[in-house]
Amino acid sequence: MRLSELATSEKGTITRIHGSGAFRKRIMEMGFIRGKNVEVIRNAPLLDPVEYRIMGYNVSLRRQEAWLVEVIPGEEYRVETSAGIFAGDQGCRHQGYRVDGKVINVALVGNPNSGKTSLFNQASGAHERTGNYSGVTVDARETTIHHGGYLINLTDLPGTYSVTEYTPEELFVRTRLLEGRPDVVINVVDASNLERNLYLTTQLIEMNVRVIVALNMYDELQKSGAKLKFDELGTMLGIPVVPTVAVRGRGILELLNRVVEVYRGENPISRPVRINYGSSVEPSLEALQKEIRKNGGAPDGFPDRYLAIKLLEGDRKVTAMVEGISGYRSLAAMAQAERNMLAKAFGDEVDSVMADARYGFIAGALAETMTPAKNSAVSPGRDPDSLLTHRIWGYPIFLAFLFIMFQTTFVAGSLPMEWIESGVSRLGAMAGNLIPPGSFHDLLVDGVIAGVGGVIVFLPNILILFFFISLMEDTGYMARVSFIMDKLMHRIGLHGKSFIPLLMGFGCNVPAIMATRTLENRKDRVMTMLIAPFMSCSARLPVYVLIISAFFEKRQGLVLFSVYLTGIVLAISVALLLKKTIFAGKDVPFVMELPPYRIPSMRNTFRHMWFNAKQYLHKMGSIILVASVIIWALSYFPRLEEGTRMERLEHSWIGRAGHFIEPAVQPLGFDWKLGVSIVTGLAAKEVVVSTMGVLYQGDEAGEVGTAGLGERLREQEHASGRLAGQKVFTPFVAVAFMLFVLIYFPCVAVIAAIKKESATKWALFSMFYTTVLAWIVAFLVNQAGKWLF
Repeated sequence: MRLSELATSEKGTITRIHGSGAFRKRIMEMGFIRGKNVEVIRNAPLLDPVEYRIMGYNVSLRRQEAWLVEVIPGEEYRVETSAGIFAGDQGCRHQGYRVDGKVINVALVGNPNSGKTSLFNQASGAHERTGNYSGVTVDARETTIHHGGYLINLTDLPGTYSVTEYTPEELFVRTRLLEGRPDVVINVVDASNLERNLYLTTQLIEMNVRVIVALNMYDELQKSGAKLKFDELGTMLGIPVVPTVAVRGRGILELLNRVVEVYRGENPISRPVRINYGSSVEPSLEALQKEIRKNGGAPDGFPDRYLAIKLLEGDRKVTAMVEGISGYRSLAAMAQAERNMLAKAFGDEVDSVMADARYGFIAGALAETMTPAKNSAVSPGRDPDSLLTHRIWGYPIFLAFLFIMFQTTFVAGSLPMEWIESGVSRLGAMAGNLIPPGSFHDLLVDGVIAGVGGVIVFLPNILILFFFISLMEDTGYMARVSFIMDKLMHRIGLHGKSFIPLLMGFGCNVPAIMATRTLENRKDRVMTMLIAPFMSCSARLPVYVLIISAFFEKRQGLVLFSVYLTGIVLAISVALLLKKTIFAGKDVPFVMELPPYRIPSMRNTFRHMWFNAKQYLHKMGSIILVASVIIWALSYFPRLEEGTRMERLEHSWIGRAGHFIEPAVQPLGFDWKLGVSIVTGLAAKEVVVSTMGVLYQGDEAGEVGTAGLGERLREQEHASGRLAGQKVFTPFVAVAFMLFVLIYFPCVAVIAAIKKESATKWALFSMFYTTVLAWIVAFLVNQAGKWLF
């Protein structure tokens, strides 16, 4: 029978993996191999995907992919493997070995959720973002450490289950290891899930790099009751093993000591080890190695044996890479012949045979060194997923969480916001009294304090938002949201994992765009980039808080929740349209690990909040300050000596430019000042508020800053045109303005990120279609308001 046919709580034993291609290889690398027991945990709310438990961890598959896995009910089937260890030199030596310098280049690699970035932060004192879901690290991050008289260049590479060719991250990591040739590789391994995590370790052994295993989350292994003789395991692998608890900084010093020892060649455990693939496979590997050597050897960075393994597995990237070497045709023909011979002998594809051998090697090593816990299963009543991914309650709980997040953003943020607002107002009044009238007085009071102060008051709201986002990331709930959303995302042509970058967009759209690298398919990556800006980033939050506080005194949290929900609905609608037009094509299979729930570290949570606070304050002192000064100058010159403040503003350069664009925004119910605010918001969305703080000044001296800005917005009237004398803001105009800010042109940084991650044409397309869509939506909302009232 097929895995998709098993009912909830039923168990089966895998007998065969059908299908072909990269997806087949991926699920085998994640443990779906012959002889492994798999249990059905639960279905998603819409009955697809399905959560399974294999090798001590949870993973989700769509039913159509689970159908490719053949099982028999129960735990009857067993597979024997002849995989073993070739200890000692065996003709291979660690490449890149040197002890002549005082600089050590170290790469951090490991599975997603293994704690790499936490270890990176603790070792270096850096403050990189961490999270309990895949895709947190989407680029290489580097830092330097002084230890034991050495300068250690530490590089945090993206999380990956293997180094094959399934995702851009895998190829990126493999390229950095083979071409960059770090002196030492620290393989961060989740101690609570050793069998699955050590699969990557076996591939590092094959690459013949010098490795140290950081046995991370070792406290969880101890709490489970399991026992591991990690020194003996290290001796069998030829790799020093150091227990660590990265979030608490335990074991970091010893790990750095091992790095120096391995680099200097003084560690007695570190030595080359070869995995024995059995009496049938080894002759094929030896024949390919001889052919490689006969033709001049492997390219730089590739050990001969590793190249032979990749050719035998049919790795497309490696095959394409060796096309330029002499004797390529004979080598490729030999590899194909050996693959055909082994496939016929085993009745299965060679990559499946190799994966079986690696897991057999791991199982043998753990059987000698590890005593499993007697009972590590979580009782159904205590399993959070029984409620959080429930087929009925999963969606309401997620929506309730979002509502609580937005309501708290207003309620808890209102008091500190009032304190900061009062302080900005007093600062403006104090500066106005101390500095004599003149251009400098007006620049400081009306430009800097009104512009920057108009944005800085929203810092508490942004900190609260990031607090909730950090909780979602650190607990593991973010991955569950992807699980329950996959069926809906699949229907709009996207992968369930696309929902993680979209949720990240609530913090900032730039890392959300970068996080699309974790998606395996280019179509999914580009589509997710194009709809990610509809997720309201923290830069838009000041605009929403200002408008909602001024015009929606009741149910403020509900209004904010509705704006964010509108962004999600728009993203879904646009994705549906793109799927049926530009990106029509075959869907990508869904496979994703569901990491264990973990209690978030308050230290890490507050570090995350402080990091974003510093970024926000830095933006205040750079982009917002410069933009405020420029906007003030454009609103101040050319100087009209007589007349009211409003008349002088109308006469200024910014007033003339505003009236020039007014016909384009007047159908939306906006005046020219709102039009100018929208244009300046192209640089950063916070600039919209600082522009409004500069432009919406009262005629009386001292009416500056954010104090009373909401009141001035309520009293603002159109100065000219067919709407002259009418109030600028009605509730519908307020909604239309917030939706315009939500939808239109992403900030320059987001456009640059889209260009970098895809192509210039998609960056230009994003600029154009979002602005047109924003105008249409705002127009419809304004016209609906006029028609109803």
